[in-house]
Amino acid sequence: MATYLYRLGRFSFRRRKLILALWLAALALLGVGAATLSGPTSDEFSIPGTQAQEAMDLLAERFPGAAADGARARVVFAAPDGEKLTDDANKAAIAATVARLEGVPDVVTVTDPLRGTVNPAGTVAYAQVTFAVPATALTQDDRDALAAAAGAGRDAGLTVEMGGDAMQEEGGPGNSEVLGILVAAVVLVVTFGSLVAAGLPLLTAILGVAAAMLGIQIASGFVDLGASTSTLALMLGIAVAIDYALFIVSRYRHELTLGRPGEQAAARAVGTAGSAVTFAGLTVVIALSALAVVNIPVLTEMGLAAAFAVVIAVLIALTLLPALLGFAGPRILGRRGRDPEAASDARPTAGLRWARFVTGRPVAILIAAVTGLLVLAVPALDMRLGLPGDNMASPESTQRKAYDTLTDGFGAGFNGPLTVVVDAATSRDPKGAADEAAAVIKGLPGVVAVSPPALNPAGDTAILQVIPSSAPDSAETESLVHAIRDTDDGLRDRVGAGLSVTGTTAVDIDMSDRMGSALLPYLSVIVVLAFLLLTLLFRSLLVPLKAIAGFLLSVVATFGAVVAVFQWGWLNSALGIDQAGPIISMLPIFLIGIVFGLAMDYEVFLVSRMREEHVHGAAPTQAVVSGFAHGARVVTAAAIIMVSVFAGFILSPESLVKSIGFALAVAILFDAFVVRMTIVPAVMTLLGRRAWWLPRWLDRLLPDIDVEGDKLREEPAEPERDPAELVTAGR
Repeated sequence: MATYLYRLGRFSFRRRKLILALWLAALALLGVGAATLSGPTSDEFSIPGTQAQEAMDLLAERFPGAAADGARARVVFAAPDGEKLTDDANKAAIAATVARLEGVPDVVTVTDPLRGTVNPAGTVAYAQVTFAVPATALTQDDRDALAAAAGAGRDAGLTVEMGGDAMQEEGGPGNSEVLGILVAAVVLVVTFGSLVAAGLPLLTAILGVAAAMLGIQIASGFVDLGASTSTLALMLGIAVAIDYALFIVSRYRHELTLGRPGEQAAARAVGTAGSAVTFAGLTVVIALSALAVVNIPVLTEMGLAAAFAVVIAVLIALTLLPALLGFAGPRILGRRGRDPEAASDARPTAGLRWARFVTGRPVAILIAAVTGLLVLAVPALDMRLGLPGDNMASPESTQRKAYDTLTDGFGAGFNGPLTVVVDAATSRDPKGAADEAAAVIKGLPGVVAVSPPALNPAGDTAILQVIPSSAPDSAETESLVHAIRDTDDGLRDRVGAGLSVTGTTAVDIDMSDRMGSALLPYLSVIVVLAFLLLTLLFRSLLVPLKAIAGFLLSVVATFGAVVAVFQWGWLNSALGIDQAGPIISMLPIFLIGIVFGLAMDYEVFLVSRMREEHVHGAAPTQAVVSGFAHGARVVTAAAIIMVSVFAGFILSPESLVKSIGFALAVAILFDAFVVRMTIVPAVMTLLGRRAWWLPRWLDRLLPDIDVEGDKLREEPAEPERDPAELVTAGR
């Protein structure tokens, strides 16, 4: 493989004008295609195979006007001190507000708060607003219209607040990507000491992400894609593109300082570091494509789109980057004209000193690192998955005020009513079956109220609204949902009708259950495939096992840190978190996929350099030290860039964005600096030559891909010359 990539790198360097023209033409074609072939994205969200989704589908069929998946808003009214909402003036204000709510675009129904939804004290009431479209389809103008409708009540002296998914605003275009690129630029300049060398990874990352985004837009014209499909592709596309270019540019500069002309240095950089990039990219693609295991369409789309962005990043790193190295000329070396890592033997670098420190006492350091990560993982045993609700909103927001007012006036359960669908199509007495279902549910513990059944025009399906006594995101409400579903079999036996539970709260519960149950299969898929890939790459069984074990350590430690901060409430004030709550249900899956990909990047780059030294004859410990010293600077730079980018999201006011940013930043911090740069050299030292053990029968079966570039050593030696002169000569 190294030989083929060597030839590709040499061809790209030599024919750089052709390669650049081809990529620019490809970008132009993608741009034309995106402008002419792209289609609208879908705002539809579904969780196939869950009871909540099946109930929604049944409602859409039997209650076509019920807008089962439509957005909902709760408009909460509170009377001034000493007054009641039933006073004539306040009743008039509520009626005016309801009339204005009914005039909001896409609103299907608005319940009258004075008919059954006033608390016993007469001080708090609420209206339920149902839209014909899902929350993701609402625009800011729709939300502004809702807010304007509340003005009638507020002008009359009432407190009017609004919550529900209809009020969930889309995240505005943040500065996270720009901040990340700025941080990356600073780190790259410090790492390379050259503006040109620092600029190439940024340039290729921007071009790669642009190509990926245009390709996704073209795909939207042929398949239904969600509006959020490109989000993960954008984030990971920038991350891996910078990483891959960073690895190859670093190796190119190293080859120049060894006395090779520019063309040969570029070819060897692509043949060696490019091999590591190719396999690192494959591991990321595996992790992202495996999101299909979860069987949630939006996650599958996001994973495949991000995998496409990674493939583009690899192709650009292997072809366009060596072409740009040819255009850069001697400026790639900067004023110093040398690569810091090439001087490691003459002047010990921080990476070399750390490698010697770790390999000098591997047992003590391994025990300390593993123990520390396991201690951090302890809180993960208490992890509870859920989706953020209005109770997690900022205390100053209308959503949080509506939630608190409704809780004070009625109880926490009124913030998350459950919708029970009674399918009585096969029952002899549909009305009686619905009444029977209502009576059974009302007798369950944790139920505050059950609304009278509402039958559809055909008289074969009924809707019940169940108010739990506990908060929507509580374990008690989850237990109640399962308890209601457990009554289905008995109801079928008695009256021939079945029931199912849906609504926002039930969807959240089913989503969390699906995510939780998918964790093990998802982990199994990526671990098995990655093990096979790494076995092929390193021609070893112990190195892949060590790599995967280290990844699992960093992931469980990250889960523990996330639970401690976001669920237990540690450091909440320091991070600006208003209230602790369950961990967002999608976070573990995303975390595993993203961190696995980036962790394998660092693993492949570090250990491939160790294997290269080993294959070239170095003693086991010396191979670990030399390989680590060559790769540490680049891996450190890549990790700092990633940690800084993800940590920027912690500054977001949204708890969801905070948790994602915190989790990814901590995960990269643990994996890069504790696992890859501490545990890996310690374990490799302890394993010695056994690290590269492979049964003979398996060695004969596996193809020799030569990722360490051993076959490239057969090239004729070049006389040593000044590096800047060599770059010019290689042009």
